[in-house]
Amino acid sequence: MHRPGDIRVEEVEKPIVKAGHALVCVAACGVCGSDIPRMLSKGAHVMPLICGHEFSGFIEALGDGLEGFSIGELVTVPPLIPCLKCDQCLRGHPSRCLDYDYFGSRRDGAYAEFVSVPLTNLVKVPQGMDPTAASLVDPAAIAIHALWQGELKAGQDAAVVGCGPIGLFAIQWMKLMGARHIVAIDISEDKLEMARVAGATHTLLSGQPDESLPRCHLIVEAAGHPSAINQAIQLAGPGGHVVFIGIPTADVSLTTKSFSHFLRQEVSLHGAWNSFSSPFPGDEWTAAIDKLASGALRWDFMITHDLPLEALPEMFQHFAEKKGAAKVVFRPSKLPA
Repeated sequence: MHRPGDIRVEEVEKPIVKAGHALVCVAACGVCGSDIPRMLSKGAHVMPLICGHEFSGFIEALGDGLEGFSIGELVTVPPLIPCLKCDQCLRGHPSRCLDYDYFGSRRDGAYAEFVSVPLTNLVKVPQGMDPTAASLVDPAAIAIHALWQGELKAGQDAAVVGCGPIGLFAIQWMKLMGARHIVAIDISEDKLEMARVAGATHTLLSGQPDESLPRCHLIVEAAGHPSAINQAIQLAGPGGHVVFIGIPTADVSLTTKSFSHFLRQEVSLHGAWNSFSSPFPGDEWTAAIDKLASGALRWDFMITHDLPLEALPEMFQHFAEKKGAAKVVFRPSKLPA
């Protein structure tokens, strides 16, 4: 990305293998919803920049002093590089790091054949794990990081508003945690069909009446739209929890009805950011890797586009034209799918 909307596939110099780093040959890199406004309208902290931060790859080379890894080993890469020195890092909250770096928004990311990755961000995955599954650890971990904010217990009802990939993983986590009823709400009937595959027991198109739906102990809001935020609050049962992970693109206002419900039913509102805890990258990543590798978390049904890197500019034009997609995965390196 040279500037927002100016997206090119170009030849650049191969990263050097620095001490304490590995050169990773990117096997798969997924498009995060945050990439779309970053690359089309908002821009990044530095430009030009190689974006892309949900990725896995095979170790191509090891820098001096890097031990415990082997050439050819498949790794997944947490995109956040926390300072591990600030107050929040020292308190065990690297997601709130005050002086972080980040692949694909603050440093070059993985819409590329090769990425230089520091030791702290190299995470092994089980032998034989699908590289695409390994590239989806971050969104799966974001979902469980959000759920752990809301203390969901077996037999309770839960809901997801916004059924993109993170929302679809949240539904699956809710099912694994023993939720009784799982409500899914989205603007797209295609996404609701995916939600049913993921395990939703009740689905609703956004904007339709929701009075017949169960009120829930935990709601994950993964859309970021003001109407979705209000609907998520109103879905909460007495003493329920609403966890917000969707990133709004405009100012958010609560309706009187939503605020009254939040107040009178003593609903707890939580923010959830990123996917990490301490020791970095945290139990979220351990759990996500385990469930993706075992097949307990499914991902195949949400992949709508599996593309070579050369198709990236065309795909982002597709996004600019508001055409539908669920999970889009690019394969920068010429490796077997």
